[in-house]
Formats: sequence, C-alpha cells, structure tokens
Amino acid sequence: MSAPSTPRPGVVTVTLNAAIDQTLDVPGFAAGAVNRAVAETRTAGGKGINVAAFLSGATTPVTATGFLGEENTAVFDALFRRRGIRDRCLRLPGRSRVNIKLVDREGRSVTDINLPGLHVPAESWRGLLTVVDDLAIINRTFVLSGSVPAGVPDTAYAEMVTALHRRGAFVVVDASGPPLRHAVAARPDMVKPNAAELAELLGRPLKDRAEVVRAARELSESGIALVVVSLGAEGAVFVEGGRALLAVPPSVEVASTVGAGDAMVAGVVAARLEGLGLEDCARRGTAFAAGTLSRLGPELPPPERLAELMRAVRTEEL
Repeated sequence: MSAPSTPRPGVVTVTLNAAIDQTLDVPGFAAGAVNRAVAETRTAGGKGINVAAFLSGATTPVTATGFLGEENTAVFDALFRRRGIRDRCLRLPGRSRVNIKLVDREGRSVTDINLPGLHVPAESWRGLLTVVDDLAIINRTFVLSGSVPAGVPDTAYAEMVTALHRRGAFVVVDASGPPLRHAVAARPDMVKPNAAELAELLGRPLKDRAEVVRAARELSESGIALVVVSLGAEGAVFVEGGRALLAVPPSVEVASTVGAGDAMVAGVVAARLEGLGLEDCARRGTAFAAGTLSRLGPELPPPERLAELMRAVRTEEL
C-alpha cells in the first residue's frame, strides 16, 4: 500500500469575524425613504474569506480558518466546495454576522449596515491558536485580516504574528484600530492599511499623498518588509526596501467597492508566491482590485481581462 501523500504548502487565511455579505442593488437609494431593491445576492464574506476566494483556483492550495456561526454556515460551505478551499474553520454556537450593502450604481454609492458578530469563548480562541500553529507546520504564508469579534483580545494578530514567525512563516496583516497597532509592534512581513487607517495608527493626519508616502516609509523602516497603502480610486502606494511605487489603476465601471482591498492583498500575495518583484506585485494587486470593482461578491474577471488590467496599471517611482 502506498504511503499517504504529504500536503503541499499553501496559503492560509484567518478570519476572526466572518460575515455573510447581503448586497442589495437599490437604484437611487435615499435614507428615510421607501427604497426598492432590484437584485439581491448573499455571499460568504469577511476579509480573510474574501482573500481565500480571490486566491482560489490557482496552483497553490488555499486554506481558510477562523470562526463561523454554526446556524448559518451553508453559504460558507458552498463557497469552500465550489472554490476548492480547505475548510479549517471552527464552528461556534449562534450565527455569523450579516453585513448589508446597499449599492446605488446610479449614485455611485455603497451604504454599509454591519450587524453584531459572534462572541468567542476563551477556550475557542485558544483552540484557534492551536489550529493556526498546526497549519504552520506545512504552510508558509498566512493572511490575518478583518476585525476582531467580542471575546478575542486586541492583541490577537500580534500573538499570531509572533507564533507564526517562530514557524518561519510570511505573515500579512490587514486590520485597523488597536488590533493593527498591536500587530505592527510584532512586525508582520506585510501590512495593508488604507490612508485613514495609517493616519490612525501613527496618530497624526496625513494631508496629502506625500505625507502618506513618508508615513509608509516610516512604517517600513520600523521592520515591516512590505507596506501597501490603498488610496481608493487613486491607486496604492507600495514601499519595500527603501523603494516606493505608486500604482494607479485604469478606469473601470464600478458595481461595488466591497472586497477591493481584499483583492489587492490577494493579488500581492499571488505575485509574491511566484517570486515576483515590487513592481509586478503592485501591478497584480492593483489589477485584482480593479477587476473586482465591476462585480458583486468576491469574484475576479477572467484571466485574459486580468492580464489586460495589469498592462493598463500605471506605475511611477516615488
């Protein structure tokens, strides 16, 4: 009898506060008025779940872990089966939160209504740390992203960064507020704040792009190898090893901005897994983000369209 095959190393995404994204297409949405939705979609969400979805389908295995409410897992189960994502999520009593997105394409706006999430017992948090450590025996790239639910300490990502570095893993953190501040002190290998999150982290306003670049360089010089600061429609700043690039996406029709930052993280990670340099990471990440803008849910356009978007990304040294 042949010996069982050894699992191939892959990417693990950690989602502490998973969500179901209920997207309502509401033309001309107005607060305080009767609005009619013309379409509705429900997709598995949460930042790490989105990253896993964007990375799935390539040659590198993708594993999702974190917490799910056991009462409404069907949409997550379906996503994992459809995309071939390995499921190592812990099920907790209750329901995963629902995030309602009111999309007005005519007015080019998205209104978010985020419902409360699960409360995570202390023993479940310790259980997840054990799962992550177990996954780090084989896997070498981890993406820790999203908000932290009740019951999980603000130091959660910092604890994971420290433990994963002991295993020799490359760790990406995409968070905000106190969880990001604590994580940065543990020196992850990559962070991806937006400009507002970076300003909050450093405790000072960033009035223009030049100040954003200086702040990103400051963060990079503190010991974080790759700093990516998303600037919305203006693109993103990428800082690594003293070098800074601005990547500007081509103009695309926007259906929803939901998940664009997660797509950028996925694109950068995918390029890094191929051993590509900073400019190619910037192009891939920016193309992934631009590509998902025209779609609802964590979906990328076909490969030929992504290649076209990558060619159309404009980069400049800063």
